[in-house]
Amino acid sequence: MAATIDEESTAKPAVTSEEDPLAEERLGYVREVGSQAVWSLSSCKPGFGVERLRDNIMDTYWQSDGQLPHLVNIQFHKRTNISQIYIYTDYKLDESYTPSRISIRSGTNFNDLQELQVIDLTEPNGWVQIPIKDGNVKSLRTFMLQIAVISNHQNGRDTHMRQIRVHAPCGGEGKHYPLELFGKFGTVDFQKFATIR
Repeated sequence: MAATIDEESTAKPAVTSEEDPLAEERLGYVREVGSQAVWSLSSCKPGFGVERLRDNIMDTYWQSDGQLPHLVNIQFHKRTNISQIYIYTDYKLDESYTPSRISIRSGTNFNDLQELQVIDLTEPNGWVQIPIKDGNVKSLRTFMLQIAVISNHQNGRDTHMRQIRVHAPCGGEGKHYPLELFGKFGTVDFQKFATIR
């Protein structure tokens, strides 16, 4: 259950079922920016569209309907910093529908997309973290991301993806302010300023 990247790429994603993209969000290191984008798909079965990728329910999934490659397009209204993508897959439930090779592409529109990396997945179960880097910089500024499923396990035709989360780094370098550091805000002094008259 490991993921490897082709030799051209410099980063290696980790695949573990214990990986939790919400943990970094709660700690204030990253923020989820997928809600700021316009999502589109190359194809989908009726009732298994893009809303299934974004509903935060691991039991639902997007199912493609057509020939490979299957595409998930994520377009931002303005240039956005992206530090990582998380994809949730479940080989035990999806078997031949599970992606085995994924390409991550970036650009300003559909016409100038360039491949950032190709990831090979071996029976993934859980969150797959894909770091997005621009050379030595820890994030990439882009208008558009494309996730292309190039092949599936057991030569499957259609694909299932259960969830996708897109993360951007928060604030300045090394600065993060998780709310947990500041206590419960339950004292009388805080209660006085909780509402406005």
